[in-house]
Parts: sequence; structure tokens; C-alpha cells
Amino acid sequence: MPVNKVIAICQSGGEFESDTDGVLSYKGGDAHAMEIDDRMKFKHLKLEVAEMFNYNLDTMRLKYFIPGNRKTLISISNDKDIKRMIKFHNDSDTVEIFVVTKEIISPDESSMPGSRSSRTIFLENRGHEDTSPTLMTNVVDDMNMPNLLFDATFDLVGDNSHDGLPTEMPVSEIQMPVSFVNSYAEKHAKAAQQWTNNITGVGQRFSSVNEFRDALRKYAIAHQFAFKYKKNDGNRVTVKCKSEGCPWRIHASRLATTPLICIKKMNSTHTCEGSVLRTGYQATRSWIAGIVKEKLKVYPNYKPKDIVNDIKEEYGIELNYFQAWRGKETAKEQLQGSYKEAYSQLPSLCKKIMETNPGSLATFSTREDSSFHRLFISFDASLHGFERGCRSLLFLDSIFLKSKYQGSLLAATTADGDDRVFPVAFAIVDMESDENWCWFLQQLKSALRTCHGITFVADREKGLRESIAENFHDQDFYHSFCLHYLSEQLIRDLKGQFSHEVKRLMVEDLFGAARSPTSEGFHQYAENIKTISVEAYNWVMQSEPIYWANAFFQGARYNHMKSNFGETFYSWISDAHELPIIQMVDTIRSKIMELIYTQQVESNKWLTRLTPSSEEKIEKESLKARTLHVLISAGNKFEVRGDTVEDVDVDNCDCSCKSWQLSGLPCCHAIAVITCLGRDPYDYCSRYFTADSYRITFSESINPILNVEGPWQNGGSVTVTPPPTRRPPGRPTTKRGGSQVGRRQLQCSRCKATGHNRSSCKEFLLE
Repeated sequence: MPVNKVIAICQSGGEFESDTDGVLSYKGGDAHAMEIDDRMKFKHLKLEVAEMFNYNLDTMRLKYFIPGNRKTLISISNDKDIKRMIKFHNDSDTVEIFVVTKEIISPDESSMPGSRSSRTIFLENRGHEDTSPTLMTNVVDDMNMPNLLFDATFDLVGDNSHDGLPTEMPVSEIQMPVSFVNSYAEKHAKAAQQWTNNITGVGQRFSSVNEFRDALRKYAIAHQFAFKYKKNDGNRVTVKCKSEGCPWRIHASRLATTPLICIKKMNSTHTCEGSVLRTGYQATRSWIAGIVKEKLKVYPNYKPKDIVNDIKEEYGIELNYFQAWRGKETAKEQLQGSYKEAYSQLPSLCKKIMETNPGSLATFSTREDSSFHRLFISFDASLHGFERGCRSLLFLDSIFLKSKYQGSLLAATTADGDDRVFPVAFAIVDMESDENWCWFLQQLKSALRTCHGITFVADREKGLRESIAENFHDQDFYHSFCLHYLSEQLIRDLKGQFSHEVKRLMVEDLFGAARSPTSEGFHQYAENIKTISVEAYNWVMQSEPIYWANAFFQGARYNHMKSNFGETFYSWISDAHELPIIQMVDTIRSKIMELIYTQQVESNKWLTRLTPSSEEKIEKESLKARTLHVLISAGNKFEVRGDTVEDVDVDNCDCSCKSWQLSGLPCCHAIAVITCLGRDPYDYCSRYFTADSYRITFSESINPILNVEGPWQNGGSVTVTPPPTRRPPGRPTTKRGGSQVGRRQLQCSRCKATGHNRSSCKEFLLE
């Protein structure tokens, strides 16, 4: 690969001059030449240049012009910058490198006039032996330049490097092109210029003390100064400039017998250079909320870091993350209503739900101190759809809520005839616990009109096994362990040091054993696990496969193995989890209402006997059936030959492959027999997959709750206060916790164990 070389003419000691078009030229100083190529390291280049001019490495910077552009200097700070510079000058034999030493701004307080309209710049050049301050003659007149704190030092060409300089150094002006200063002032004045006349002087009146404080704060931001309160109560407010010795002062008090606040005294003269405003001292959460509230209406996911950037851009004020976060929380509460007051409105909410949707169940409970404990809601339309049109299959799962008072949402969902989620009931509880799950199932049982033969797909932990048995012991029910949680438990309980790949293979075999319709297939997958780990094999065999393996499970779960089937439902919660509890419930209600209406309209257009997904399955099985050979029998049992030999009992909807029994739809072997008998395969499909049953599922609608946007009135004497748990400050997590099985774990490079890295290895500490 060819090496690109260029002659570098290194110059130092001169000055940059700008013409009327902003083109820079370098006058005076010394120059040295050296050959460089694109393989040269930055540290070697910097070292060689430092030796040329006898400079300190720490105070020296290298810059150059891009060909055709002498208005902007480009910094060289790493190896890639050298390669880029040589590439840019590929058509030239030489490149000019300017050696600039570090300067710091040293304000001379005695030379600064009281007026802010005229300022002088002092820069100290530490790169040469002569360390006397050099007076720069760039004076900015009548620019109303905001007086800010800069944590950077600007050199003669406007570079803002942060190399080891002291931060928060008050500056009266900075050497930079006047056009840049003008654009800066204009940019940051644009957003706040509407507030420059918020305070006009003595005699000005305000409707309340809060209105006066808000106007004062905006006035200070517009004029770029900070103030502090000397007196501040509901009747009088006295404020002075935060800068010591500055005479700016204002006093306002209440007019007798009125709520009006009037400015009584004001000294509008500033002798200071403005107090620290850039750090957001005057930006209270209420002010920030007022700024971001309108944007939050359009962009609900407006992030605190974006708020920080926008306010810095628009107002020149630097907020920290938590200021922005608290301001956003305040704005959300102003838009959505009080989180605290929402709990007091729960009695009215439950009453309205049952009044507007007869047959629904909406109930809540509190603790002894009247704090919120739990809320259960099941709409009549959901109960009707489940009992009349859906399979007797319920998925129980939960999701953590990230609202102000946290909590969890417990849900019971089912699968409609097209194998899509259909919500049946949900509850909001202060925490996920055995007690709350038991209470949820109690309410669910009381809401259901028929409870016979239900199959629950749920975790075997969290007290669910005991709660299901306790509440449905007098009914025919089945509990299928969720494979999602079962596989996670297997991985957690393994004590051996297994790689990520090995764990993945064990989980695949676990799912294979669960799906296998025969005991032979189950044991084959179990033996695969045994070849990897005897411990894992013993765990699987002791985990009661009768509750999760198709070969042994007695209930009907239609090939649904995991309780997180309702992921679509939980995704709705992501749009509502940060809302007050009243709005959260109403958002969920609206989603279910919309779902029912949408499916009503869609299913009315169907011309098929089955739902679309069921039709597709029957078509695929019918294609397979064409290749099968049926041995005709005088009885009702037939032998079907293909890749395997299966026995089919048409009258009892049974096939030895077990697919018909597991899915509720005829398998290819059954369709081959049914076709040979001249019958219609559709007559042998479970009624739950028919279009008619699907329409029954969505036949009832959820009625709107009146005055949902207005204030809720407490419908009784019951008092409900927020739960004691509150969300900690800071940014909450945004992702729902999921399976850890597919994720790579940390592995220590020292002891090769998992779960930690080299820096936190305890084995090393013991040694």
C-alpha cells in the first residue's frame, strides 16, 4: 500500500489577521519544515514540533487550513487527524501547520466599566517566555451579550479546548469574530426576548404573587442575571441582584383588601457584570414545566436530556439532568392531573364503570391507613366474549408499573379464535405478592359466570399454584406451568459453569420435551439434556412434567405454552404506565374498547367458515394429506401411512400423532381419512375457531365512561390515599423484564466463572 507524504511547514510566533470577508492570514513568526506521512503518530509529530520551537507539550496545539477554506482552522489531536490532513492535501506538496499555545482569559476587574455595552478582552499567552498580558483590541459595542460562565478557554482563533483549564471562570468577553458574537446573542435572545418587558417598573400590578414571581423569573432570564429573595411570602416579595454590591433591587407587596400584587420600589440599575445564570439557578421546576408543557402534549416521550439541550439552545441556560426530569414530572402532572388526587377518585371510578357497563366488576381495597392496596376491573364485554366465544384458557402474568407510585399490573388474558390476545380482567396492585395474586383470582372467580374446565397457564412460583388451587378447588381446572419461567428457573438452579451456548441447547431440549406429544419423544429430549448435565436432567424429571409436557398434561391448552401470550396487551400499558391511576385505567379501557370495535368490523367482512389463521392451518394440512395413504376399515378407526404410520379415530377426534387433540384442528392424517369418507373437514374443527364464534367473542361493546376528561367526584365517604411506595428520583427503566436465557453472561477472564468480571473476581482477592 503506497505511503502518502507531504512537507509540513510549521509556523509559530505570528498572529492571525482577518480581512473583511473573514479570510484569515498568518503574519510574522518563525517557520520550520519537516516531512510527514500518513503513518506518522500524533504523539511523535507533537513531540518533534515541541522540540523545534522549545514549547511545552501540554500547552501546545496544532492546527491547519483545509484547501480552499482559510476561514476555519482545523485541530490536529490524534492519528486519524494526521491521515485526514494528508488526504485533504493529496494534490499539494506542502501543508501549513500552525503552532498555537494555550491562552487563558484573565479579566481585569478594574478596567471593566459599569455598563455592559462595552468590554475589553485580555488573553494571557503562556507559551512564550514573555508572560505579560496581551491586550486584544476587539471591543464589542451595544451587543447586549449575555454574561455567562464558560468552562473553556478560547485562543486567538476561537478554539474552545478544555485541556486542564479551571472551570467556572467569570468572563466579561471572549475573543471571537464579531459575527459569531452577534449570532450567539441573537440566538439566545430570540426565545427570551418576549420577556424583556415583563417587569416595567413601579406601579406595575399582578393578579397574584405567583404571577409576579413568574414574571420576575422570566425577566431575569431575558436580561441574563440571577437574583435572590430577601423576603418572599404571600403578601410581599423583596428581591435583589445575586451579585454582591449590585444596587439592582425590587420590592412588591399586596394592595390592601385585594389579591393584587404591586411593585412599590425598584432600582433597575446594574453595576455588576451579571450573576451566574448559565447554571440554571433561576430555572425552577415550575418554570421548566411551563417551557416544556406544550411540547409534551405533542411528544409524550420528550426526554430530560433533550430538555437540557433545548433549554440551553433556546435560553442559554444549563440545566442538570435532575432539574429537567423534575420539570418534566411537574409538567406531566399539570397536563394529566395530580397523581395523589387520582387515588381519591377511585370510588367514583368503580361506581361509574359498573353503572355504564352493567355486568362488569370494578372493586378496590385499601389498607388500614386508607392507602391504596389494589384495584380489580373486568368489563362485561370481556367476560361475555371469554365465556361465549373463547377457549377455556387463561394466561396469568404481570408487569411492573413505572408510575409515580410504582406498583404492578396483574392480568388474565385469553386467546381468541384467531390466536390473538383478548383481555379478560386486570388489576393494579401496590406490589406483586402471593396475597395480591390470591385476591386477584378471588375477584376473577366472582366475575366469571362459568368456571368449569379452565386451563391456567401461569408461573409455578409467586404463590400462583396455591392461589389457583385455593380459589378453584371446587371446579374442574388445570394449571400449566409457563415454559418461559420454567426455563429461567432451570438456568438459575444450575450450579455448574455452563457456557451460553450449552445453556441455550438445554433450553431448546426443554421446549422440545414439552412440545413432544408422546412420552417417547419426551424422554428422548430429556436424554439429550442428560448428556450435557445429569443435574439438569434430574431437575427436569423432578419438575413435575405432568404440569407442562404435552405427553402428560391432562388439560387443553391448544399448544400455548407460555403465560406471556398477552404481550400485545402489556405493550398497551407502556403507553399508560406513567399516567395517574385514573387515566391509566381509562387508557386501558379505551384500548380494549377500540380492539373490540376493530375486530367487530373486520370479522363481519370474512366470507370463510373459520378464522383466517385457522383457514391457513387447514389448507396446509390438506396439502400434506394428499400424499398419505388410508387403509379403509369397517369400523371407525383407520390406519394412515406416510412418513409415519398413524391411527385415526374419526368419531372421537383422535389421532395417534396427538396433533388433532392438542390443537383442536384436524391434522393431515385426520383430513386424509375424512376426505376418503366423503365428509367435510370443517365439520371436525373445534367451534372456537369458527368465524361465528369469533363474532360472538367481540359481539358486546364497552360503553364510554362519562366525564372522563373532567374532574372526578368522590362517590362516597371512602378515602383513598396513595400507597407508601414511590418511584425513586431519576430515569426509570423503559424495558419490560424478559427472559435471561438468550443473553450472554459475564465471564471472568481470571477464574473462568460466570456472573462477574476480572475486576470484581473474589478468587483473586482471596489469593
